[in-house]
Amino acid sequence: MAKVTATEIRVGNLIEWDKRVWRVLKCYHVHVGGRGGAFMQVEMKDIEVGTKVNQRFRTDEKIERAFVEPRGMEYLYQDGENYIFMDKQNYEQLPLSADFLEGQAEYLLPNTDVQINFHNGRAIGIELPPAVVMTVVDTEPGIKNATATTSFKPATTETGLVVQVPPFVNQGEKIRVNTGDGTYMERA
Repeated sequence: MAKVTATEIRVGNLIEWDKRVWRVLKCYHVHVGGRGGAFMQVEMKDIEVGTKVNQRFRTDEKIERAFVEPRGMEYLYQDGENYIFMDKQNYEQLPLSADFLEGQAEYLLPNTDVQINFHNGRAIGIELPPAVVMTVVDTEPGIKNATATTSFKPATTETGLVVQVPPFVNQGEKIRVNTGDGTYMERA
């Protein structure tokens, strides 16, 4: 098992803490000015029981990563409440429920390569690529000759994900979205 510092924890990682295996749902680096040191605020879910916990780790604290077997898979399609993935080695299909994906489904487009982690032969987590390219299907009309400003507008992508984008982004354009926090990165 590998130990990593708390600042290396990412969404989708599996960690061993308090004698259990947890999937990281959200993580934020927090630094309080003045008093106190920086820490990582981590929301995680027990993969066996399903309970959620918010935990703070000091930035220099060592956290145990769970031993997992990563498999490269490809997202194929949605079938009702299930999302179907194909193993790239043996072409077997694996259905995963929307509850299992917990908000990551909005980043899945057909033929997206993902990594699904297995622990003791059971799927326990999915790691998305760092960024995905999506098409904007609905947003307010763009402002002509607008440059990057501090104002943003909501844009709905083809999967239903709503992203805050600069005013110059128009309907039908492709944008790159960060899968870690769901923010706009750039035009694609």
